[in-house]
Amino acid sequence: MHEISIDLCDNILGANRRIAERNDELLEEHGIRSFDFLGPVGSGKTKLIETIADRLRETGRRIGVIAGDVAGDDDYRRFRAHDLTVANLNTGKECHLDAHMVEHALEKLPLDDIELLFIENVGNIVCPADFPLGTTLRVMVISLTEGDDMVRKHPQIFQCVDLVVINKLDLARAMEVDPQILVGDLDRVNPELPVFLTDAKHDTGVAELMNAMGL
Repeated sequence: MHEISIDLCDNILGANRRIAERNDELLEEHGIRSFDFLGPVGSGKTKLIETIADRLRETGRRIGVIAGDVAGDDDYRRFRAHDLTVANLNTGKECHLDAHMVEHALEKLPLDDIELLFIENVGNIVCPADFPLGTTLRVMVISLTEGDDMVRKHPQIFQCVDLVVINKLDLARAMEVDPQILVGDLDRVNPELPVFLTDAKHDTGVAELMNAMGL
């Protein structure tokens, strides 16, 4: 029984990796750099993408977004309000995006008109770890509102991302959370992982993050 379950899991993850590779090849063919934004609900993924996109649009960059959520189009409408090219992607009951879902979302976007693609993953920090989407970088966003034990409780996700953002610095005093505790935990979990402190609402630390992302 256990062997069947392991084989099934390996097949699912293997299929996802193959589709992710196809997504990566497709985006590269169109000269698109792409970013998978992961993080829990309320960490500020949407606001961070909005802030970055506003900065980029001032320089004439052509930006696309895939707004991933279990249901609804709230984030889709927020991105549209910034005049971004957006595809809405609802997973139904699934707690993460997978490469196959993204493959279909890419079919809805005018890839020849996009230079940079931001994918906002479903608000979850467990399931997405095993499901790369075929993006250039995976960016993990956490915030001080989740407390100072976030990294210690969920170490796996920090092994498979390229950058970590600790967001909502403006709430440090109100939440009584020291961001340096999170920084220290990240250093123990993955010493090579670049970490950035931001307050996306007030555009603090965003320029440094963008520079690290090659933007």
